[in-house]
Amino acid sequence: MDGWISQFEEGYFAPLVNVARLAEEVGELAREVNHRFGPKRKKPDEPAGSIAMELADILFVVICIANSQGIDLDEAFTQMMAKVTSRDAGRWTRKAR
Repeated sequence: MDGWISQFEEGYFAPLVNVARLAEEVGELAREVNHRFGPKRKKPDEPAGSIAMELADILFVVICIANSQGIDLDEAFTQMMAKVTSRDAGRWTRKAR
């Protein structure tokens, strides 16, 4: 993604702009989930949405934030998984094999 964004003079949005974009995208995901699983159904004239595309939009903005701040998301994710697997080791009931 960095290669794609780097071809434009404007480059990455400022961090606060990206956080605002992230909040907007999370709101769009919430709306889709509410339409699909919650009490708020779509109006007959509203176009069909896609939870997958809303998640992809969120991922795009998260990657933009990480790239613009020089954050290695692979490393951060590895650290986060190590944290939750040790902290939550006995928290959940394992499935029988």
